[in-house]
Amino acid sequence: MLALFLSNCASTKSKSSTSSSQNQEKDTIIIENDSLNYKLVILDYGFESWLKSKSQRNDYTQQYLEQKNENYVFEYNSRVRNSRGYDKNLYQFSIEYDPETDYGYDVNYMLYHYFLFFEEKYNQNLRR
Repeated sequence: MLALFLSNCASTKSKSSTSSSQNQEKDTIIIENDSLNYKLVILDYGFESWLKSKSQRNDYTQQYLEQKNENYVFEYNSRVRNSRGYDKNLYQFSIEYDPETDYGYDVNYMLYHYFLFFEEKYNQNLRR
C-alpha cells in the first residue's frame, strides 16, 4: 500500500521542530509539527529498511532537498491530475508542498528519500 500525505496550513517560512514516531512492524513513518499544521505520513513496505541502507542524514543541505522536493512534487502531482499512461494505483493522492514553508530538515530529507525509493521500487522516473 502506498500513501504519502503532506498537508500544510501555514504560508510563511519559519523554523520548525519536528517529532517523529516510527512503527517498524507496519513500516510507517510519521513526522508532524503541530505549530505549522503539517503531517508527513509514509506508508510503504520496505521504505524504512531501504532508507537505513542509503545516505547519511547530513549528505545534503536543506536547500538542496527543498529544490529537489519541489520538482518531485510537481511531477508527482502532474501524474495524479493526468494519470493517462501511468499506474493509477501509484498516483492516487496529490501532495500539498508549499516551497515557501520551512518544513525543516527531517521532513525534506524523508520526502526526498521517499521519492528516490518510489522511483526505484515502482520503476518510475519523476525527474524532468
